[in-house]
Amino acid sequence: MKTYSIENISIWADGLDHPECIAIDSEGILWAGGEAGQIYRIASEGAVEEVANTGGFVLGIAFSPDGWLAVCDLKNKCVWRYQPDTRQLSVFTKGMEDRHFRTPNFPVFDAAGNLYVSDSGEFRKENGCIFKFSVDGKKEIWHPGPFAFANGMALSADGDKLYVVSTWLPGVEAISILPDGAAGERSTVVELPETCPDGIALDQEGNMLISCYAPNTIYSLDKTGTLSVLLHDWESHTICNPTNIAFGGKNNSDLFIANLGRWHISKLSLDKAGLLLAGQKNNSK
Repeated sequence: MKTYSIENISIWADGLDHPECIAIDSEGILWAGGEAGQIYRIASEGAVEEVANTGGFVLGIAFSPDGWLAVCDLKNKCVWRYQPDTRQLSVFTKGMEDRHFRTPNFPVFDAAGNLYVSDSGEFRKENGCIFKFSVDGKKEIWHPGPFAFANGMALSADGDKLYVVSTWLPGVEAISILPDGAAGERSTVVELPETCPDGIALDQEGNMLISCYAPNTIYSLDKTGTLSVLLHDWESHTICNPTNIAFGGKNNSDLFIANLGRWHISKLSLDKAGLLLAGQKNNSK
C-alpha cells in the first residue's frame, strides 16, 4: 500500500471533545464519542450533533447487525446500548457477576450479533482479557489473556479470527475462532517496537491498518507480512494521537481517523475499499 502525506488529509468534522472512537452505521452515517461522555452523530461533513451523553468517557463504539450502538465507557466501567431510532441509552452490561469490567475498551460484533469486548485491564499491567456476550444471553470471558492492554479489535473477513491490538506488547495478536465459537490458538501477528498501537481496520484485500496513539502514525501490514507506513504526522496537528479508525464514505474507501489529542475527525481517501463490518450491512454509499 502506498504512503500518504498530511496534504492528503482533510478535516472532516471539527468541534468534538477529544474523540477516541468512530463507527459507521448502515446508512453510512459516522458516529463518534467524547471524553466527557458525548455520543456524536455526524450525518455529513462538519454536521456534528451530540445525541446522548453517558456522563463518562467514551472509548470504542460499534454497531450491531440490527442497528443498536454498543458504547464502551471508561469512567462508568460498562458497555451502554444506544438505540438511534428512539435515542434511548441504557446499560447493556458491566461484565460478569464474578468479573466486572476494569477498562471496557472496544466492542466488535460478528455477523450473528455476538459481541466481543476487549477489557484492557489495568494501566501497564498485563491483565487484559476478552469478554463475549452471545445473542442467546450467555456471558463469558472468551479469552482470559492475559493481554498487555487489549485495545482495538477487528474480525477477519471470514470471521475465523479476532485480531486484538495489545498496546504494551506493543503490536497485534490474533485469536482463532473455533467452529463452536470458542477461542482457539493465540499468536502474534506483528510487533511494533517503540509505538503505542490503539486501533485497527482491515481492507477487502486483507491489508491491516494499525493506528498508533504514538508516534502519530498509521501503519499498513499487507497479507504477506510486509509492514509499511501509511501515514505519519510529525507535526501532530492533522492527525494527533490517532486512536480508532474506520472505513466509510463512497465505496467504503475513505479512512476516518479519531484524534484523541485534538477536536476533529480526519479523513483520508484510499484506493482500496475497507472490509464492511457487521453493523454496516451492505452500505456502499
